[in-house]
Amino acid sequence: MQDKDDDENPNDEKIEKQDDVVDPWNVTSSQQSGPDYEKLIVRFGTSKISESILKKLETLLPGGSKLHRFLRRGIFFSHRDLECVIGKIERGEKFYLYTGRGPSSSSLHVGHLVPFIFTKWLQETFDVPLVIQLTDDEKFLWRGISIADVQKHALENIKDIIAVGLDPAKTFIFTDLNQSSAFYENILKIQRLVTFNQVKGIFGFNDSDSIGKISFPAIQAAPAFSSSFPQMFGTDKNRLCFIPCAIDQDPYFRMTRDVAPKLKYSKPSLIYSTFLPALGGAKSKMSASDPNNSIFLTDSPNQIKNKINRYAFSGGKDTVEEHRIHGGDCEVDVSFTYLKYFLEDDDKLDRIRLQYSTGQMLTGELKKEAIAVVQELVQDHQNRRNSITESILEQFFTPKSFMKE
Repeated sequence: MQDKDDDENPNDEKIEKQDDVVDPWNVTSSQQSGPDYEKLIVRFGTSKISESILKKLETLLPGGSKLHRFLRRGIFFSHRDLECVIGKIERGEKFYLYTGRGPSSSSLHVGHLVPFIFTKWLQETFDVPLVIQLTDDEKFLWRGISIADVQKHALENIKDIIAVGLDPAKTFIFTDLNQSSAFYENILKIQRLVTFNQVKGIFGFNDSDSIGKISFPAIQAAPAFSSSFPQMFGTDKNRLCFIPCAIDQDPYFRMTRDVAPKLKYSKPSLIYSTFLPALGGAKSKMSASDPNNSIFLTDSPNQIKNKINRYAFSGGKDTVEEHRIHGGDCEVDVSFTYLKYFLEDDDKLDRIRLQYSTGQMLTGELKKEAIAVVQELVQDHQNRRNSITESILEQFFTPKSFMKE
């Protein structure tokens, strides 16, 4: 497949002032419906996931199973070289998964679960190894959190990630502050090949940013190359890496794909998700820094109920009479969006969409549906997390060998 230029977005000069701000540190939109994802595809130079790609991928699923709801509903909507991954699956060739988390707080919120839920499905469906990076160094550099605190946050976040249900026999979780020499060797190689002008252009760094921030992108790039994990992949230095993440991480991996040929490594393939909106609406994504705008994995059923009832932005009309006549707007309604992300039953989701948009269902009834689904999601997660022991943690911290796969 002919690849797009990753280091130089051909659309950059054509783009005028953007209403949406989407970068690795900020996600905001002027629209109540949230970021314009079609424009983001153009802006970042990624590709839309087409129906033909989805149909092709579905033919490769074992046992006639369905595509994940995140694919069926366009939650994962864009990609770079997804065709390469599909080709690997068709030919029975090896690849691995990589995703990560920046441990800025001790508890994840439900929005943080999205890439891990999808990654779990990919791991189970295609029986592939997975590496998960905890960028504790990043949060030390950007957030002013002490090293001791980011390490504590990382451990708590790791427990939340494990509780998604990942396979310990095929998953390696690491923190940047505790990683191996081979990993650091690749960081150095990347740092030598990427200029200050390049990272300024990609990330918007300026003269007042610390040298730690400027050099950090190489650290997030390194796990995309299998040679960073010789204990797992041995001499297989060109195993394809497939990265599920939100689209705000694209600048990191655009840089990674640009440097890959210079290192004689394969470019990673990526699949990008939309953002789970904050309770107050899709003008911003859910954030751990705003407790009234987020649902945390530590929240009780009553807290979840109260948050959704009090704070979830409604697409309903101002009065019951108006709502019965005109119906609600599912595109901006946060409760409906949460159902779109977390309700598995397609038929039920379609019924709720129809009933709400035609005024048969009121906002309070819709919120009740969302509350039940989110309560179950969080309660199930808490139950699994409570069963995590030190020995289970150690399994995930131990690199596994996939040299003879």
